[in-house]
Amino acid sequence: MLQTAYTPYRNTVLKRILVAPLNWGLGHATRCIPLIRELQDLGAEVLLASDGVALDLLRAEFSHLPTIELPSYRIRYDTPSMVWNIGRKLPYILWAIWLEHRVTERLVKQYHLSGIISDNRYGCFSRRIKSVLLTHQLYVRVPGLSWLVRPVIRFFLAQFDAIWVPDVAEPPGLSGELSHGTKAPQPKVHFVGILTRLQGYERSTEYDVAVVLSGPEPQRSILEQRLLEQAMFLPHKFIFIQGKTQAKNHHFVSPNVEAVSFLTSEELNNVLMSSRYLISRSGYSSIMDLAALGKKAILIPTPGQTEQEYLAQTLAARGFFLAQKQDALNIEKGLREIEQTTGIPQNAYSTNTFRPLLEAWLSSL
Repeated sequence: MLQTAYTPYRNTVLKRILVAPLNWGLGHATRCIPLIRELQDLGAEVLLASDGVALDLLRAEFSHLPTIELPSYRIRYDTPSMVWNIGRKLPYILWAIWLEHRVTERLVKQYHLSGIISDNRYGCFSRRIKSVLLTHQLYVRVPGLSWLVRPVIRFFLAQFDAIWVPDVAEPPGLSGELSHGTKAPQPKVHFVGILTRLQGYERSTEYDVAVVLSGPEPQRSILEQRLLEQAMFLPHKFIFIQGKTQAKNHHFVSPNVEAVSFLTSEELNNVLMSSRYLISRSGYSSIMDLAALGKKAILIPTPGQTEQEYLAQTLAARGFFLAQKQDALNIEKGLREIEQTTGIPQNAYSTNTFRPLLEAWLSSL
């Protein structure tokens, strides 16, 4: 359902772009924010499409833009088994992809779209207009199911005119084997540099630790509870950004633990830059944010999410961050050891290299 008044019309000059990030936590939506901002700066009209918390975030960030709710993939991580979590949901996910493709084709016709940028929504493409898939997972890691999942992914990748990878072309980049793998990149694969809504700058320290929570339930809530149980008894000042986008709530859990349900990009940037250390999931969008901020962090992969486990292990092995498992958390130990890490040096990765490619793509529509 379209929200915000929007009148369909044809215009030979105006470019109308659909941006559709996957609702798998907040990361896919947050890394689309710089693309949306640049599209507006280039004079394009933007429609936003997603579901759940990702759509809530987009509405909060871009209240002036029209939004469309897409079919939900209903991703949950009830167990530490990736095979079980995804395998039992795969038929429904494929059904949701088919449904979102039908919705996308209707939107192309109804709103005279010029182009589509889909972040990991494999059904958001059209053969009538140029469609781009934004993804860092050219080589999906699903132990026990790779034989089934990878051919399915390759089929969907083939439906798009271009694949944009939010990483640098030189391996290992930030995503390692997820994007670079062992095969030569396809001609339609373009590395666009890291995408983040955040930037680093000098700010006085207000918090010892900022905890950024995100990802599918129930693991988001499980992690929050386990971190709170330790943080309340440590001699440090914490702020928890809970990643709950439905309503804004700000309160103190204990004298040393502040909690806020949701922050806009500017507010979040200020809080993170005024925090000495960060604790977060090891989702790829979080890694790109950390690269922009130059902060040291403790990474806690979502149990059963093999992509996050891979990123946490490889980036810890490179000395950038500490990695801890959710069922073996020890914040006190982590904060003692975190100074042995380097963090990703601020400005080591450019955050604006996507702009020439985006401008050229928009001009080609």
